[in-house]
Amino acid sequence: MESRLQHIFLTPTFLAITFAGVLGTFTTTALAAEASDLDLEPLVVREPERREVRVDQIDSEDFEIGVNAGIFHFEDFGSDTSRSLRFAYHVSEDFFVEAIYGESRLGETSFERLSGGSPLLTDAERDVTYYNVSLGWNIFPGESFVGGRWAFKGGLYVVAGAGSTEFGGDNLFTVNAGVGYRFIATDWLALHVDVRDHYFESDLLGSMEAKHNIEFSGGLTLFF
Repeated sequence: MESRLQHIFLTPTFLAITFAGVLGTFTTTALAAEASDLDLEPLVVREPERREVRVDQIDSEDFEIGVNAGIFHFEDFGSDTSRSLRFAYHVSEDFFVEAIYGESRLGETSFERLSGGSPLLTDAERDVTYYNVSLGWNIFPGESFVGGRWAFKGGLYVVAGAGSTEFGGDNLFTVNAGVGYRFIATDWLALHVDVRDHYFESDLLGSMEAKHNIEFSGGLTLFF
């Protein structure tokens, strides 16, 4: 009697276990088949969109040559136009050596204009020629921006040197010093703006006096 009861209770349990196993096998097989039939899209790595930037390259040549024009104010003799040739050698990114040869002309002194007497200088003696050799230092190299799209190299520099100024039959030792700005428009062309003091001593008006003569000029130079 007892063995029959065990048989009655064990038989449903065995059938339930067997049915669960068959169902699990069927489910696993169905999921595997479904996974094999699923087409997975490949992983695509998108490259970031890059903006093209064009940067002017400055020529590696260290020489610079050009012309200047401006206004030269001579103490006691008024102001007149000036023109000059500029030659420079860039020793490094910070320093350069520069040579300038220029011409200008003296005006009349206030005494000549007011007295109406004979002029102090002849017409030929009023012609001025000057030259100097200077050392330059690029103190603030940087960039200049034009609008929102263009950037140009350039920078502020100072110069100091010595040379000679000739007029009125005299050849005067001259010390010059000043400041300028270089604007590099392309890889071979630059624009300059300069202010310089040409200092010398002269006794042309009767006594030896120190003269400060200011020149404002601008010009173009070429790199080669």
